[in-house]
Amino acid sequence: MIYELREYRAIPGQLPHLLQRFEQKVLPIWERHGIRPVGFWTTLIGTAANVSLHYMVEWASLAEREEKWTAFVNDPEWILIRDTSEQDGPYVGEFSNTILKPTSFSTMQ
Repeated sequence: MIYELREYRAIPGQLPHLLQRFEQKVLPIWERHGIRPVGFWTTLIGTAANVSLHYMVEWASLAEREEKWTAFVNDPEWILIRDTSEQDGPYVGEFSNTILKPTSFSTMQ
C-alpha cells in the first residue's frame, strides 16, 4: 500500500462548507469509484488551525491512484457539485498532497 496525504487550506469562513461537501457529496462519489479514505482531520493547534482539512487515502499502487483519481476528477456529478457549490467563490485557497510509502516498522502497511 501507499498513502496519499492531502491538505486543503480553506478560504476564511469556508471550512464548514468544505467539510459538508466532503461528507455529503464527495464520499458517495469516491465510494462509487473505489477510492478508500483512511481518515479526515482538521487542525486543532498550529498555523492552519480552523482553516485546514487533512485527509489520507490508501492506494494499492500509483497506477491505481492515477486510474481512480482521474475517473473521479472527470466524473460529471463531481464537476457539477464542485462548480455549483463554488458559484459564490472557491472554498480552497491552497492545497498540497504527498504520496507516502510506509516504513518496514509502520503499523500501516
